[in-house]
Amino acid sequence: MHIKIPADRIGVLVGPTGSVKSMLEEKTGAELVIDSDTGAVEIITGEDPIMAMRLAEIVRAIGRGFSPERSFALLEDEMLMLDVIDLSRVCNTKSDMARIKGRIIGKDGRTREITEKLTGVGISVYGKTVAIIGNPDRIRIARTAIEMLMDGAPHGAVYGYLEKKNQELIQSSMGDL
Repeated sequence: MHIKIPADRIGVLVGPTGSVKSMLEEKTGAELVIDSDTGAVEIITGEDPIMAMRLAEIVRAIGRGFSPERSFALLEDEMLMLDVIDLSRVCNTKSDMARIKGRIIGKDGRTREITEKLTGVGISVYGKTVAIIGNPDRIRIARTAIEMLMDGAPHGAVYGYLEKKNQELIQSSMGDL
């Protein structure tokens, strides 16, 4: 399995004195072969191919701006997944990209923080992408909110949507008890 990540994220994947790489290899039984010049990462599957696939998701998450600690959640909870939204499909210029990213992040990171809190997902805005780690239902809600912001919806409308969906999540989990 081959994955390409930005060269400036290779150091994060390797970690201080190789600690992150070693821990990932130890936990998954797979091997990482990293080309720090090109950003190419090869995953050599160990005994468990599922763990190699989880490792690939972690490598992609780190490549999309998540810290190793936040990415490790993908290994610890098999219900979590990574979703990546490509902003370049709606941005024609650098100023468009900066504006859209600014709307998603919000003043002092507030919009991103509110979205994370109300949906229970992790969000990373990096390069030309927005990456989300969470369970599928919650990712769907966060993705819709982010797409609303990309389409120019007022922040208040997006917060209202998130509050409504958060209440629905609370209600449905109460029904599970």
